[in-house]
Parts: sequence; structure tokens; C-alpha cells
Amino acid sequence: MGWRVRIGGEKVLLLSASAWGLLTVLTPLLTHITSAHLVFMTSSRFLMGLLQGVYFPSLASLLSQRVRESERAFTYSTVGTGSQFGTLLIGGAGSLLLEWYGWESVFYFSGLLTLLWVYCTCKYLLSEKELTIPMNYLTRGLSIPKQTKVPWKQLFRKAPIWAVIIAQLSTASTFFTLLSWLPTFFKETFPESKGWVFNVVPWLVAIPTSLFSGFLSDHLISQGYRTITIRKFMQVIGSGVSSIFALCLGQTSSFCKAIVFASASVGLQTFNHSGISVNVQDLAPSCAGLLFGVANTGGALLGVICVYLAGYLIETTGSWICVFNLVAAVNSIGLCTFLLFGEAQRVDTHSVCFNRIKDAETKYIMGLDETHGRKECWSSFFLLRAVAGGLQSHPAQRFQ
Repeated sequence: MGWRVRIGGEKVLLLSASAWGLLTVLTPLLTHITSAHLVFMTSSRFLMGLLQGVYFPSLASLLSQRVRESERAFTYSTVGTGSQFGTLLIGGAGSLLLEWYGWESVFYFSGLLTLLWVYCTCKYLLSEKELTIPMNYLTRGLSIPKQTKVPWKQLFRKAPIWAVIIAQLSTASTFFTLLSWLPTFFKETFPESKGWVFNVVPWLVAIPTSLFSGFLSDHLISQGYRTITIRKFMQVIGSGVSSIFALCLGQTSSFCKAIVFASASVGLQTFNHSGISVNVQDLAPSCAGLLFGVANTGGALLGVICVYLAGYLIETTGSWICVFNLVAAVNSIGLCTFLLFGEAQRVDTHSVCFNRIKDAETKYIMGLDETHGRKECWSSFFLLRAVAGGLQSHPAQRFQ
């Protein structure tokens, strides 16, 4: 949290995007001048994960400080659709580049897109003052001043914090499980089906459902409904209803029905953007980025376990029903925990960062409308998420 609090989430994103964009461009070149290809590629992908890992925590920090509560869901949902958009964009363009010019061209294309985003954001969206990093912050290194340290004991004594973390662990792990095993499910269950259909349609459906969930959430809150009621309603759809369609997917023998069920399950999971993903910002705006990072990291680790467990179940039982039962069970644990203990009232009001964050919210909301506008700024983060999502998903990025 030290860097995000002191120099700002925008600068952290710009620095990390510059680094991962440059690393992506240089990857094909460096593989030709080193003999230890496997070691280098493994190290570069590990570094890529570290650099891209700051995206969602920094975004959560920015949203908590600079977007009104009644606008957070739609803003986050809009930016979040960049993952699906990037998967489709880089997946389509990258496949053509891979066929025409080889795997290196995919790295050049996606890396240069990232660097182009950095340039356009610096030139057209952020002022010189916002881009300047005071030298005294750099000379302090990564040390976190005493007055900005996170009140861990206070936060982790609160049941709502644990509720949102457990729910995030559940939804992230089941998302990774479906992302990893859905293509194999369709190939084995429907061997004559067209690959592009089940690789494209579910992610295409996820874009409008994510936007709709954000719009619906913010609209209901603006109509006077309690914030926590809407957050839980969105989570019921994102974890509960999506799991029902996942269970249906394991029972069908029709390819068309399977596509419908898979699209519904993946699409409705995006309602999580308007549920637990923004609930972190409701609970602790002063350290939302760090809390989201903790939950997301745990979700990725649990995702590795769930992906492995799903493979084990397929091998031992020979049935895909067990995989979708696993997805539904993990989602149910997270959903029930959030429904029982979830809240939307701030729990960080005794944090030393509280007044600073409140001042930042006021200044930003009052000043941004008069300068470059919120829509343009959040649109730029949508584009960055699209590039990052494409980088993570395209096969050419997985060691050629």
C-alpha cells in the first residue's frame, strides 16, 4: 500500500505497464541471444505476473478513492470487461499473426499496444503534476512510513472483511477452474464441434452481462436501496445462479445447450464485479487495494489447487459432472459466507489514512469533472485491461 498511497495508483499502473510492455517486446529478441531458453522464459513470465499483479489492487484503490459509491459498480464492471474484450481481440488478431508471421509477432503486437497505451495516457489524460513522482518518495525506497501502515489487527477482527475475502477466494478459484477446463470439456464431449464457438461465445456474452450488472447495481442504489442489499443480490446471481448453469452444463448431451449453459455461467459470473469486487471498496477505501490484492492472490493460489483437483476428479471418475459439482460447491461456500456476514459500512474509520482518503475523494470528484473527465480516464483503464487480458490468454504467450 505504501507506493499506491504515496505516489498514486495511476503512477503505479503506468510504471508497471511500461515495464511489462517493454518486457513483452524484448522477449522474442532475448530468446535468440540466450541459450537457456526455458530458464529465461520462465523467469520472464514470472516477472510478467508480478508486474500485471498490481493492476486490480491499484484499480480497487483508485475506485475507492475517486469514484462515488453510486457509480462504482458500473465503473468497475466497464473496466473489468476489458479482460473479455482483450481475450477476444488478442485471441483473434494474435491467431492471425501467429499463422502469418510466427509466435514472435504476437509478443511484438501486444507489447507495442501496451506501450502505446502508456504514451496516450501520459500525453492526453494525465497532467504533468499527476505524472510527477517526488524524488523524496523514490529515495525512501519501498519503506512504509509508520503513519501509513495498514491496521491489520483492526481490519481482520471484522467479520465483513473475512466474508469478502472468502467470497473472493471462491469466485476467483472457480473462474480459473472454468477457464482452464471448459475448452477440454468441449473437445472431449463434443469432438466434432467448432473450436472457435466455445472459445469465443461465452467470453463474448460476458461483455454485455458485465456492463448490465454494473448499470443495474448503480441504478438500484441510486433509487434508494441499501448498498449491501444490492451487493448481496449481485453476488447471488454471480455465484449462485451461475453455479446452477454450471451444474446444467455437466448434465447435457446437446452441444447447443452446452454453449448456452457455458455462456450463461461465464456471463453471470461477471455480476461479481458489482458484488464482492466493489464491496472491498465499501468496507475499507483507505486500503482497498491491498485487501483486494490479498484476496486475489489467495484466489489465484486456491485456483491452482482447484484446477489440479478438477483434473484429478476427471481422471479418477471419468465424469465431468464432478468438476462442475466442485465449482458449485466452492461458489456456495463463498456465497453463504458473504450473505451471512457481508456488510457495506466502513470498517477503517479509525485508520490513520481515513481523513487523507476522504480529502482525496473530495478533491478528485470535484476536480476531475473540470479537467479531463472520468469517462476518458476509466476508458483508458478498460483498454489496459484488454491488453493485459489478451497477454494472459493467448496461446502464443504460453511458451512457444
